[in-house]
Amino acid sequence: MTDPLDESQINTAAPVGDHGLPDLKPFPSYHNDASSTVASSEIEGDNDSDGLREREPRTRTRTNSLKTPQNEPYKDHRRRRSSSIISHVEPETFEDENDQKGLPNMNATWVDQRGAWLIHLVIIALLKLFYNLLPGITVQWSWTLTNTTYIVGFYVMFHLIKGTPFDFNGGAFDNLTMWEQIDDETLYTPTRKFLITLPIVLFLVASHYAHFTLNAFIYNFLLVLLVGVVPKLPLTHRLRISIPGITGRAQIS
Repeated sequence: MTDPLDESQINTAAPVGDHGLPDLKPFPSYHNDASSTVASSEIEGDNDSDGLREREPRTRTRTNSLKTPQNEPYKDHRRRRSSSIISHVEPETFEDENDQKGLPNMNATWVDQRGAWLIHLVIIALLKLFYNLLPGITVQWSWTLTNTTYIVGFYVMFHLIKGTPFDFNGGAFDNLTMWEQIDDETLYTPTRKFLITLPIVLFLVASHYAHFTLNAFIYNFLLVLLVGVVPKLPLTHRLRISIPGITGRAQIS
């Protein structure tokens, strides 16, 4: 026989619910956490309307500060050499290479099309005809002016202007000149050899009709050497020369 429960034990026993189970209260720590969570959510709910107005200007200010021109990345992969005057364009990243090969570069592929070489000869003939029509221009000066106009115009178009007029490649050619875009930068292709040889032939023709006079010969020689041939050589490939105070960061050539 078990002893009956004392009156004190009966009084201290857990109260029994309707289903015969004792009614247990939550542990004090959990109870406190729950109440604090509810209270904090209520406080946050009350302060959301006021705090949102305070946080929005700060977010906008921070976003605007990140979009200032000083913080915007400048897409120009140039590696400086011994001085700030000479720089070299670094190879493209993996993403830029994919953009370059994604679609044909219409800015450079035309030079390999049928009739592209003939265009240069037609331009030279039209320039010669134009200078022949000008009064007071001798044969010597007409060939010298034709040589000058063609070489300088070729330099501006193929070596000075960078990028492409089309946005098919996502700006992957923005740092390259047209000469650097030709034939996927492969050197000594038939097109490149033709474009290097043509100024030399034009120089010889201009010097011949100038009767190889010293002044005309020196002028045409320096012009074809420094402007017509040297910028096309491998040693100047991706090379940029900046003149302080004249050419800016985006105008280095």
